[in-house]
Amino acid sequence: MALQALMLRKRIDESKKTLAGLREKEADFKKREAELEQSIEEAATDEEREAVEAAIGEFETERTEHDESVAGLEKQISDLEENLRSVEQAEEERDARALKERAEAKRAAELEKKEVNRAEQRGDYTNMDSRNLFAKLSVQERDAIFTRDDVKGWIGEIRAHIAEKRELTNVGLTIPDVFLGYLRENVSRYSKLYKHVNVQRVSGQARQTIMGSVPEAIWTECCATLNELSIGFNDVEVDCYKVGGYFKVCNATLEDSDIALASLLIDAIGQAIGLALDKAILYGQNTAANMKMPEGIASRLTQKAKPANYRATARTWQDLHESNIITIPSSANGLALFQKIVTASGAIKHNYARGTKVWAMNEATYTKLQVAAMSINASGAIVSGMNGTMPIIGGVYELLDFIPDNVIIGGYFELYLLAERAGGKFATSEHVYFIQDHTVFKGTARYDGVPVIPEAFVMIGIEGATPTSAMTFAADTANGTGA
Repeated sequence: MALQALMLRKRIDESKKTLAGLREKEADFKKREAELEQSIEEAATDEEREAVEAAIGEFETERTEHDESVAGLEKQISDLEENLRSVEQAEEERDARALKERAEAKRAAELEKKEVNRAEQRGDYTNMDSRNLFAKLSVQERDAIFTRDDVKGWIGEIRAHIAEKRELTNVGLTIPDVFLGYLRENVSRYSKLYKHVNVQRVSGQARQTIMGSVPEAIWTECCATLNELSIGFNDVEVDCYKVGGYFKVCNATLEDSDIALASLLIDAIGQAIGLALDKAILYGQNTAANMKMPEGIASRLTQKAKPANYRATARTWQDLHESNIITIPSSANGLALFQKIVTASGAIKHNYARGTKVWAMNEATYTKLQVAAMSINASGAIVSGMNGTMPIIGGVYELLDFIPDNVIIGGYFELYLLAERAGGKFATSEHVYFIQDHTVFKGTARYDGVPVIPEAFVMIGIEGATPTSAMTFAADTANGTGA
């Protein structure tokens, strides 16, 4: 913006100098006009009068051109000055906004620092995790939670178990209802894909009905009989699979404040479940007998034959392993790379989608796309078209480290059905780590999922990579089965 104003000022100065030079000629025009008036009076013969008339015509032409040049320059200068005022006003507004934003950011940082200091002085928080977990609650709301009878009973039973070193045989410590929302919120905070998929909270087996493609209506005479239209319905069934595990907690940690205890338990299980959930949404495998998890997008796209357990009432199975899995050669770079990605994204079908696309990749792949999208703007600064959304084709991106390098999984994630079950629990062990002075807690959640409209997704490999459904999951060694 500053460069634009500088250029405008230079053009205005140059135009004014040219205008000043033209106006200096006005004295010469006045002198010639006076001489021609004298010549008119002195002309006595026809030849003299014709010579005077010719001189007058030449004079008038030159003066008209001169006046037009002066008027054109004056208008040009006026327009340039108006543009300069607009640019300078925009600069002032931008500087004012920047100053206001810096002031607001400074005030917000100071307020946050004061709030943290006050909280630490009150002893409300013992670590950053607890502050994040209950950041949306006021002090009164948080205190109200921990004074509830069910919450006090839950934490009290854990403390009693630790203090008295007694065994809780076959007793599950169900999370109080007030905590169920925080467990779900924490899972969504650690699962990057949870917020993009279609989450349905169900119990038992459940089915989602899918309407077939809308047929074309048929034109006919105004009074003629209407034709019957044909439309079909299919369904997709989801079951129940459990994700979870246990972790050891030092008894010294459990003897800290109630808020630290709740924060540690819920935060840890949220991280574990969130990671497993994202991996299952993309790479989950449930066709083999030992794979008890949702079906992933990559697993469905790589299928080359209809699974034996494919439901007869489901949508017609389609082979998508060629149309929706695209490899872009390593020779494609810069603009050519994004042209190939845009072409590959054409395989995505949006018939059932209402939202926006989502693109999942790891940090290394994202960095390569950033480099490919780099350019130099008018100010001479290096910028990248990867600014929160995928260039040209649009859609947000999510970075997940477990995705292989050079692989991009994208599409309308709202068309992935994630069935979320009720009954999340924590429970204690039976002195498994008694000598080590640890208490063991388990955490579980139950989900199933499936890409309802698989043709709404695509896998793209850049630099010659061929996307596959291969993925390593944590081994189920406790039940004698692998990943």
